[in-house]
Amino acid sequence: MLQGKKILLGITASIAAYKAAFLVRLLIKEGAEVKVIMTPSAIEFITPLTLATLSKNPVHSDFTEDLNAGVWNNHVELGLWADLMLIAPCTANTLAKMTSGICDTFLQAVYLSARCPVFFAPAMDLDMFTHESTQENIQKLINNNNILIEPESGELASGLEGKGRMAEPENIVSFLKQHLLKNSPLARKKILITAGPTYEAIDPVRFIGNHSSGKMGFAIAEECAKQGARVTLITGPTALSAYHSNITRFSVVSAQEMYDVATSKFQEMDAAVLAAAVADYRPKNVAQEKIKKKGESLTLELEKTQDILFALGQNKKHQKLIGFALETQNELENAQGKLTRKNLDMIVLNSLRDKGAGFGVNTNKITILKPNNKMINFELKSKREVAQDIVKEIIDLFK
Repeated sequence: MLQGKKILLGITASIAAYKAAFLVRLLIKEGAEVKVIMTPSAIEFITPLTLATLSKNPVHSDFTEDLNAGVWNNHVELGLWADLMLIAPCTANTLAKMTSGICDTFLQAVYLSARCPVFFAPAMDLDMFTHESTQENIQKLINNNNILIEPESGELASGLEGKGRMAEPENIVSFLKQHLLKNSPLARKKILITAGPTYEAIDPVRFIGNHSSGKMGFAIAEECAKQGARVTLITGPTALSAYHSNITRFSVVSAQEMYDVATSKFQEMDAAVLAAAVADYRPKNVAQEKIKKKGESLTLELEKTQDILFALGQNKKHQKLIGFALETQNELENAQGKLTRKNLDMIVLNSLRDKGAGFGVNTNKITILKPNNKMINFELKSKREVAQDIVKEIIDLFK
């Protein structure tokens, strides 16, 4: 759930600041991009160099970098950049400033500028944490839609035992993941996605195939997983890898193998996105041995493969079904016909006539068609951006 997320980590002046190094390392390991902001006093507990090295980004603690050169840090830009902000450790002093809107540090300026969810992990001694003013401040922050990561109980820096120590980095990361999963648009949704080409054997050496790289299907799978879905990815032969932990991959070769897996998994799904370039025909008879070169020509008798998209359309109940149409002529007419004929909720059209679209490239230009003649045109974009557009429309189907 943290893969690709942009996280602002705010560190305040607590002995627990040393845990921030472990926290940054864990967030980076989860695939997040992390930028660190420190209060000036926090630098006394852990060095910016350590955190800059781990995060691979400069650490900010003041409004200016070089006053003589006029170099300054833009708190508004950082606030807009982040997908989420985490203040850990968060001292009693910082809690009070957050509550009252005091803006005397760069961290406070970024906090007041942030439009993203803000999480805070208090760290202080037992009596400070249980003090009425601290508890009131915590409740005010919660009422203002900030998200509390409860401190843990144990031995404190004072030597006392009790509640007040900052949650362990592993527990903070787990809390963030669970919160994001619970609030993700596709949380608890199961989505089947097909990708790549199919290879239809002629003999043990040769096959009929196409130029599909699988990039579009893999990008959609990654984006669905990022939005909280449990993804079943059925892919034909491709060199691509799926890295998200929410993706379960099934590798197949032929159209029949893809049909068998797709139809067996479909009933447990909430949606299916069929982005694979599946062969429409296959050799009727597959030679058991390599066909030797004889004569001036070779005739192959082909037979139709089973239509995966049509089969799912005939058997769908509650599922949302999304198809793809790669056309070279009469694009809109052919896509509209496929939308109706195969009982789809949405079809993604792209044309080989459009420069930068189609197989083997990193870009695509699509038009999305829905029932009742609803049509959305998109500009040429990277396939990752196209995947984001497609998944936004899938999310809309569930509303």
